[in-house]
Amino acid sequence: MEGARAAVERLWPGRRATVEELGGGITNRNYKVTVENEVFVLRMGGAKTELLGIDRAVEFAAGKRAFEVGVGPEVVHFEPAEGWLVSRFVAGRSISLDEMRSPSTLTRVAFAMRAFHDASPIPGGFNALATVDSYRATAEAHGVAIPGEFGRARAIAERIRVARGAQPKVPCHNDLLNGNFLDDGSVRIVDWEYAGMGDRFFDLANFSVNHEFGVVDDRGLLHAYFGRVRDGDLASLRLMRFMSDFREAMWGVLQSGISDLDFDFKGYADKHFARMEATAADPDFERLFMVIERAYGLDQKN
Repeated sequence: MEGARAAVERLWPGRRATVEELGGGITNRNYKVTVENEVFVLRMGGAKTELLGIDRAVEFAAGKRAFEVGVGPEVVHFEPAEGWLVSRFVAGRSISLDEMRSPSTLTRVAFAMRAFHDASPIPGGFNALATVDSYRATAEAHGVAIPGEFGRARAIAERIRVARGAQPKVPCHNDLLNGNFLDDGSVRIVDWEYAGMGDRFFDLANFSVNHEFGVVDDRGLLHAYFGRVRDGDLASLRLMRFMSDFREAMWGVLQSGISDLDFDFKGYADKHFARMEATAADPDFERLFMVIERAYGLDQKN
């Protein structure tokens, strides 16, 4: 907390401010800062977060773009040398997993996601497979043992990459955890540190798996997002759920070797490896590759 108070004194010199630590983060430290009649969130990056692929300048640009399209909170200041990011506090409520499944909420969430995906390009890029490989290499360089599940998972990930082929790059959030959504009358998305130009289906799948969606829920998500449900889109979303958990699992593996936060990163990695393997063991998983092949074949003829 002392570091946060010192930062606040630098950011708002001579102004009376109160500082309150916000819970829930497992990468950074976040603080609610009340300065006279204004309320902000100060994000102070955790140790070695650049090794996770986080570029604070990209986060700043993505946050600004999200505000421009009415999706994120206003970003008011960025301190490049320190990696501090200041945004306005959103006095919104959290959205439960059950509520996320309701058609009305899902429509609003899909509208927010689509607004960002359709926005002007942002700096930076995100590729789930490249990220997994980078996390492995960096973890090994820091003396972290790579779980035995990695080899088979990497082979499946390559199959997914080949089956889907090259995808258009759009602005993506890439970390759509439930805690990153707030409702203040509109759906707001926060925490843009993994944002970059990427695959919209990673975002859709990341949202889906983090909200424990089933196939019926995914159909509702796709209908809210595209206005229709195409077989190839549903197959892409379901396959990319595997990639979302693979990324999360390897994120946990790497964090176990570099983070100074008091958190069970190994347990986090184990949880996502287990869910990823359950996804691949589903009898319907192999069929998704055939659906993708048929869908892409039809696209090429049209």
